[in-house]
Amino acid sequence: MPRARPIPARRTSAARRPTHVVRGRSGSESRMVDVGAKPVTSRAAEARVLVVFPRGVLARILAGTGPKGPVTEVARTAAVLAAKRTDEIVPLCHTIPLDSITVEFRRAGSDRLEIRVRATCTGRTGVEMEALVGASVAALTVYDMSKALDHGIRIERLELIEKSGGRSGTWRSGTARSGTARSGTARSGTARSSTARSSAGRSGKERAERKA
Repeated sequence: MPRARPIPARRTSAARRPTHVVRGRSGSESRMVDVGAKPVTSRAAEARVLVVFPRGVLARILAGTGPKGPVTEVARTAAVLAAKRTDEIVPLCHTIPLDSITVEFRRAGSDRLEIRVRATCTGRTGVEMEALVGASVAALTVYDMSKALDHGIRIERLELIEKSGGRSGTWRSGTARSGTARSGTARSGTARSSTARSSAGRSGKERAERKA
């Protein structure tokens, strides 16, 4: 019986090594990655975050009756400002001349607000952090402008859902559309429950009429 050939050990490529850490005299030292040799390409990234409200609060916010004025417009401006200053907030991020920042607010259920921030640039490094910082500051601004109605507002699931450009190409999160799917499922479940209750009610009424 032929002997099984051993599986060669996987070599660690340069892409798998830490790019923000170097060995210095005192041990590991952080650094900003030198991107000067990278090609200039079109890059984009989109992030999202959920803001979950106690019952009834989101309706007031979207109706424009919040205690601090138009919540979504102020949060949109905050997202743009934060994304442009990401390099001042996250230490090892590069200063990037952004081409655009777009901010969308979507109602994801009766008491959930989804915020999506998309950043684009033409440069040597990606804009994932700009999108994430913009989304997080937008959510914090929504909280600040709504907390007078209820302090039980929660910020959940800040995540990158898509990026494109650069050496690694396009990447999409496996949960990019899961929130919408779950909301749809929940609504379908509610509809089925309502139909079942209606059918049960009719059956009960019919039995009562037959007995009478």
